[in-house]
Amino acid sequence: MDVAVLRTERSLRWRQFVLSTLLCLFSLCAVAQSEPSTPTSLAEQRAKAVTQVVLGILSYARWPVEPAQLRLCVVGPTEYTDDLLKGTTQATGRPVLVRRLLASSPALASECDSVYVGKLSVEARNRLFNSLIGQPVLSISEGGDQCTVGSLFCLRVSDDQVSFEVNLDSVARSGVKIHPSVLQLSRRRPAAP
Repeated sequence: MDVAVLRTERSLRWRQFVLSTLLCLFSLCAVAQSEPSTPTSLAEQRAKAVTQVVLGILSYARWPVEPAQLRLCVVGPTEYTDDLLKGTTQATGRPVLVRRLLASSPALASECDSVYVGKLSVEARNRLFNSLIGQPVLSISEGGDQCTVGSLFCLRVSDDQVSFEVNLDSVARSGVKIHPSVLQLSRRRPAAP
C-alpha cells in the first residue's frame, strides 16, 4: 500500500477517534453510560458524569512539566465528587490522585496540578485563586457563577447532561495549555476587559 494512503487512513482513524471521544465526553454519553442493569440514583449518575467530564478536561490539558501522576485536589463542599474521590485513572492509563484539602491549605499551590472547587464564600474563593496565581494549576468549579472569579472551567450539571464553560482569561494566565477542541466545545465566556 502507498505510504500516503496509509497516513491518510491513520489520520482519518485518529480524527474519528478524537471526535467520538470528544462527543462522548461532552454530550449525553456522560449520563447515558450508566449500566442499565444496575439501578443507580440520579445523584450517582451525575457524579459519574462529572467524573467523566473532569477526566476528559484533564486529559486535554498540558502542564509546563507533565506530572507522572495527576494530583486533583477537591476544595470546599461539593455535590458531585463522590465518584472522583474514589480515585481514578485517565483513559490514557495515567493515574489521578484525588484528595480533599481546605481552601486555606498552603499545599494547594505546590501539591495540586488541578483543583476542583465546590461551594466557598467569596472571600475564601478569592484567597484560593490568589494563592494559585503564577502556578500552573487547572481549576474546575462546580458552580457556573464562579467562572468569572478565576476558574478555568465551570461545570453545568443538569438532569440530562454535564456541560462546561471556559474562562479564556483564566486559561491564558494559568500556564496550563488546553487543547483547542475542548475550548471550542465549551460555552465560552469572554475575557475580562
